[in-house]
Amino acid sequence: MKRWMLFVMAGLALAARGGVQIVKDVDYLPAGRAEKADLYLPTELAPGARSPVLLWIHGGGFTGGDKAQKRELNIGTNLASRGYVVMSINYLLQAKGGAPIWPQNLHDCKTAVRWLRANAARLHLDPDRIAVAGGSAGGHLASMVALTKAEDGLDPKGPYGEYSCAVQCGMDFYGCVDLTSWHASGMFAKPKAQDADLCRKASAQTYARKDSPPMLILHGTADKTVDIKHSETLEAALKKAGADVDFVRVPGAPHTFDLQPKQQDLRPLVLAFLDRHLRGK
Repeated sequence: MKRWMLFVMAGLALAARGGVQIVKDVDYLPAGRAEKADLYLPTELAPGARSPVLLWIHGGGFTGGDKAQKRELNIGTNLASRGYVVMSINYLLQAKGGAPIWPQNLHDCKTAVRWLRANAARLHLDPDRIAVAGGSAGGHLASMVALTKAEDGLDPKGPYGEYSCAVQCGMDFYGCVDLTSWHASGMFAKPKAQDADLCRKASAQTYARKDSPPMLILHGTADKTVDIKHSETLEAALKKAGADVDFVRVPGAPHTFDLQPKQQDLRPLVLAFLDRHLRGK
């Protein structure tokens, strides 16, 4: 049975684009949660093979964005057409005047990693070849997923707790990774000025270690929304720790680009990074 037939039998919406099957609105969080995931599946799978996986986390300043925007569609279809399964998720967003969402938004992202491992056998995924990536606010969350460990106290309690949240590599696209210098849109219980330690603990560079998963950082030099200093700070912390990090400045690129901004085709670069760390190429 083809992998995507499992979702047809489950009554989930299925679309096709460029030879890639897209499964819409998959439940990955506990019952009652409105946030869903989209899966991008390669149509062909060799008998007995298991696919490497990318978890993609959308941006939107922690208050908006969606798993099925143009950027997400570009990334999902490009990578799935090259043999990767891509899971693009929605996660808890900050509502105006609503209760603080940290660290539940991060917990949602980590639960998605666990969901992939819990469903690896039936979806023919390789649970030991999972990457995480995201853009802007999603770049922050992806970096936190990649760099934090269980002992840091940020793993969720709840479903699939028997599975690890760890990933094999991560990619940060123009992420606001340093929350000590970024307005966090009210997602914390206290203002930054009242709880600087919380902002530090929610910043990706805090968790740079020598054994951190390999990281690829991409940031446009014309970004007017998230200062490129965020990426420079993260790169510096990872280098100081002795971790494996590549930082690519995309000349003239603004905020919020996909794999094919007009300034530079990023597909060879991103695929080379993923192939190296998930396929050993």
